[in-house]
Amino acid sequence: MLDMLKAIHAPEDVKKLKPYDLKKLSKAVRRFLVQSLSKTGGHLASNLGVVELTIALHYVFDLPQDKIIWDVGHQAYVHKLLTGRRRDFKTLRKLDGLSGFPKRKESVYDAFETGHSSTSISAALGMAAARDLKGEDHKVIAVIGDGALTGGMAFEALNHAGRGHTNIIVVLNDNEMSISKNVGGLCKYLNKLRSSKDYLRVKEDIEGVLEKVPVVGKGMVSIIKRTKEGFKSLLIQNTLFEQLGFTYLGPVDGHAYNELIDIFENAKEMKGPVLIHVKTKKGKGYLLAEQNPSLFHGIAPFDIATGAVSKQHERETFSSAFGQAMCELALTEKNIVAISAAMPEGTGLLEFARAFPKQFFDVGIAEQHAVTFAAGLASQGYRPVAAIYSSFLQRAYDQILHDVCLQNLPVIFAIDRAGLVGEDGATHQGIFDIAYLSSMPNIQILAPKVPEEMPMALNYAVTQNGPVAIRYPRGTLQMDEKYHNNYLDPHFKTLKQGKDIALLAAGRMVEAAFSVREKLIQDNFKPAVIEAPRVYPLDETALQDIAGQYTYIFTLEDGIAAGGFGEKIFAYLTNHHHIPLGHSFAYQNGVIEHGDIESLQEREGLSADKIYRRILTILQKESS
Repeated sequence: MLDMLKAIHAPEDVKKLKPYDLKKLSKAVRRFLVQSLSKTGGHLASNLGVVELTIALHYVFDLPQDKIIWDVGHQAYVHKLLTGRRRDFKTLRKLDGLSGFPKRKESVYDAFETGHSSTSISAALGMAAARDLKGEDHKVIAVIGDGALTGGMAFEALNHAGRGHTNIIVVLNDNEMSISKNVGGLCKYLNKLRSSKDYLRVKEDIEGVLEKVPVVGKGMVSIIKRTKEGFKSLLIQNTLFEQLGFTYLGPVDGHAYNELIDIFENAKEMKGPVLIHVKTKKGKGYLLAEQNPSLFHGIAPFDIATGAVSKQHERETFSSAFGQAMCELALTEKNIVAISAAMPEGTGLLEFARAFPKQFFDVGIAEQHAVTFAAGLASQGYRPVAAIYSSFLQRAYDQILHDVCLQNLPVIFAIDRAGLVGEDGATHQGIFDIAYLSSMPNIQILAPKVPEEMPMALNYAVTQNGPVAIRYPRGTLQMDEKYHNNYLDPHFKTLKQGKDIALLAAGRMVEAAFSVREKLIQDNFKPAVIEAPRVYPLDETALQDIAGQYTYIFTLEDGIAAGGFGEKIFAYLTNHHHIPLGHSFAYQNGVIEHGDIESLQEREGLSADKIYRRILTILQKESS
């Protein structure tokens, strides 16, 4: 059966198949995905759910002339298989390998790069407008999930598209699931649409013909329109999408080729914006993924027979430590509330949600709303903790500044996945939060270095009268307990005494500083290791002391160099008449592609060995 997939090198090969062969292709694709991702890991459940949908799109539309934009993009693996990238799947999400998301430089069939939610309709509408300005006549299709549709940006785009007459097709992939189960009014609304009967439509072409009939033509069109709408309302009330100006088609079975192909062919001939409501099952074809789609949303290499993930010994992660600390804190701090943007499991808040349901709010994929919602709670005496991944919190920049920081409201931001996240690549690396948050007034930024410090960081944060951000990486780190920080005092702390050289590090990079120190000791240097438990605002008194005590200062951070921790330290010292020798170790380039974290750090010059070699070169150059 896999031989059929091996014969597919481009969408033209899909078009050559007979309709009855498409089911065989579906089975081949699913078998390949399960076998391949069991070795590499990746987003499995979402891709298993869109196999027929993706094949039907390639069967009906003409890529790359027609454009498909995949919202979020983690469900584009099937698309990649059908566009000549099957052989590269063994390198999926590895350094210099196949991206887990659409990449324009990877293929002419990837029309737009997506990694964050709710962007596809906006991008598709912009591409359709460009098409019209050029006088071209191809199709533009946005494929968006019901989870992504909870994002406000999607509704802004729907509103814009519905106001005009631009030809655009939006495919709503409704699997009743995003990463976590969908919440809110839209979910309830879609439930009603899913259970409604299909309703009949009068083709636009009839209206065009009748309008040409002398004297009575326009009147007949008016009557037919009224009859059409009246008859339709007997079967289903006008949908939200109709009210926004879209022609609504569906719901249709997303695993039935006859329905999918027919509805796509019809949509190609329709004028103006069209929304096709497709029902799919996440994880379809692999029972374990069907039963637990959240687990198989993004999964490490696993055993196909059992679904067990290949792991070394289990240790507490930053996320789980945060979740446990929140549960303990809520027992004594009655004004604590937790906010998630559709990620209660990923951020470690699932147990909190179960134990304190009235104090937990899942707002859906709506980070901007989450932050201002938190500000509203804080203005009324509550202490909201908004747990959001670093790369997703970027979407709420204005809300953090305008609604929280300018009002100095005591909102706590639990910034998960800060720094490098690895395999998900450039759209998900959390390297910008220090730079943009430290440009805002009133906020403090904490950087615990091990999961055991999470409770202390939270306990400190709830005592503050303004906003506090706690940034921490994915996974876990280990360090001797004697170096753990209690956060009773967040000022700089000397963890290892030294002479002439100071290694000033924050968060994950404290571990690297210890390793660098051991290497430099072998070269007869004795650097101090100084931790910054709070990376902003700067500990100015400590900086003055460090500048007076050490000849060389090297800063280490898991973030972007421009506007980052190290840049601010060297700027401060220079402005206060200290001209320090040294270097700021941070990511110089804001685009860091996918790969395992160790390989990425090595490439970016932030592995312990690369940092050591660079410091040694600087010291030897100065001494000579």
